[in-house]
Amino acid sequence: MPRLLGNRLSKLWEIAHLGMRENRFLRAEKALLTILKIDEKNAAAYNRLGILYAKQREYRDAIDCFEIASSIEPSASSLHNLGLIYYETENYQKAETSFEQAIRLEDSLAARHIAYAKVLEKLGNDKLMLQELEKAAELEPNVETYTLLANSYESRGMMEEAATVRKKLNKRSISAGKVKKILRPRRVVI
Repeated sequence: MPRLLGNRLSKLWEIAHLGMRENRFLRAEKALLTILKIDEKNAAAYNRLGILYAKQREYRDAIDCFEIASSIEPSASSLHNLGLIYYETENYQKAETSFEQAIRLEDSLAARHIAYAKVLEKLGNDKLMLQELEKAAELEPNVETYTLLANSYESRGMMEEAATVRKKLNKRSISAGKVKKILRPRRVVI
């Protein structure tokens, strides 16, 4: 019996992934909901369902799914996704909390620090925002992170710091030849 159930779950996951890839959202949703009927504590299914709802701009449902996924099995990706949805719905306090928790679980991705910095900027916490952008540039010293950091310095009148970062950026551009992209968390909702 467990083997049959495992095969059925695998097939449902296949249907869900294919449905999401092909933008057949109803099909993917039905497969994910069926997985949750079988295994109601499946954090991965709730996370995927949250991504599905976010793609359709059904933010309340997405928030519910990410919160459930985080309560079942806290993961940096589900907390990051939750933070992105809160940011999108302009609930910056909750977005801040979600990103802080995600960073506590996994702080090695520049994208997490950049997203957190954007929330901090909205909340008016420039000092911490700059620290997060500096951390992102330290983790992934590339054109994108340096540009974000330099622009933030300039917009705050910190021209010396901006000039230092621009020098690093120019050195990077000249020596790199090939632009390195920021590593993204696996499950990013945009």
